[in-house]
Amino acid sequence: MMERKMPLRMDAPAHRDVEGKNGVQSLEIGMTILRAISSGHRAMMLKDIAAAADMPASKVHRYIVSLVRSGLVEQDPMSSRYNLGPFALNLGLIAVDRLDRVKLGLAAIDQLRDEINQTSALAVWSEHGPVIIRSVRPYRPITVNVVTGTALNLLTSASGRVFAAWLPSATTQSLISRELLDPALPEVLQTASGLAEMLTRVRRDGVSIVSDYHLVPGVAAAAAPVFNFKNEITLSLLAIGVKGMIDLSLDGPVVLSLKQSARELSQRLGHSLVPVDSN
Repeated sequence: MMERKMPLRMDAPAHRDVEGKNGVQSLEIGMTILRAISSGHRAMMLKDIAAAADMPASKVHRYIVSLVRSGLVEQDPMSSRYNLGPFALNLGLIAVDRLDRVKLGLAAIDQLRDEINQTSALAVWSEHGPVIIRSVRPYRPITVNVVTGTALNLLTSASGRVFAAWLPSATTQSLISRELLDPALPEVLQTASGLAEMLTRVRRDGVSIVSDYHLVPGVAAAAAPVFNFKNEITLSLLAIGVKGMIDLSLDGPVVLSLKQSARELSQRLGHSLVPVDSN
């Protein structure tokens, strides 16, 4: 789509910042300075910003004055170093928050399936517990078919344990209390110490592995948590296969690929955003 250029009056000189229909040069220079600051991984002196932006320090200073006024940059009065300002940080968080987590999750399980050649699935949290919202089948004759919309138990499914491990206890307590009444619940989970030990292990390993899920015998599954920029669990990725035909050892290729996929998706959702060190 072509952008229409506004005509200039013949008696008014063109502003030096106008670069025709391609944009405004001063804005692009400001963005270059912002990129230099953000790539420094910490607050920077003016001379270091100028070097990173490949501009004279005097020119950079003129732009930084405006960037500070806009809130995109701030200066530490003690060290005189510059860092990203509150408006820049807010823009980043808003952009992350508007990402379509499910759309990104669907792409992630497609890629995971291609890597491990096992059934891969995506689960979200609902008021009734974890729910499978999509699964993809592998390229093998014997597979596990997961039905979309399947609700998972919190204490005995791989994805359920992941949500139980990272969600606030106030969110999960009522469901856990209900499942503790199930006579088919494994004996090791019927005590407070056994339950706590299981959740601690999941957090330590960064993944939950379940074999012979008591509602579906013969199936083995692993689940890994996906976090958002608020450090909250928002999704769960699963690798599912037939017991004896899928290697779910912690150091095996399936679990390692699963955890890597979850980490990468978490980063896409902003989990890797941390405050920049200003010291």
